[in-house]
Amino acid sequence: MDECIFCRIASGEIPATIVKRTPEALAFRDLNPQAPSHLLVIPTRHVSAVRDANLPADEAMLGRLLQFSAEVATELGLDKGGYRLVTNTGPDAGQSVFHLHFHLLGGRSLAWPPG
Repeated sequence: MDECIFCRIASGEIPATIVKRTPEALAFRDLNPQAPSHLLVIPTRHVSAVRDANLPADEAMLGRLLQFSAEVATELGLDKGGYRLVTNTGPDAGQSVFHLHFHLLGGRSLAWPPG
């Protein structure tokens, strides 16, 4: 989608601080970090939100995104203290970019409940 900022980041049209990339997934630093480590993990193919991941191949894609997120967290050294992986679906949940993404947060103690 030409107007989707995350699609434009995935295509290289818009620069980002990329931490890890595969043909199917991308992890990059959030511009407005809420923790010492705050990355966004996206599929390189446009999917609007987790509820829209309903094609036959999407179940596997979601599993690989979770596995990819865990690999990134390990590579950043977040396993020992822990990390949070969050996705927002819809405006009431706080989704502001309508491209499926996970927030990977760590590097400090995270309070619960969030928000």
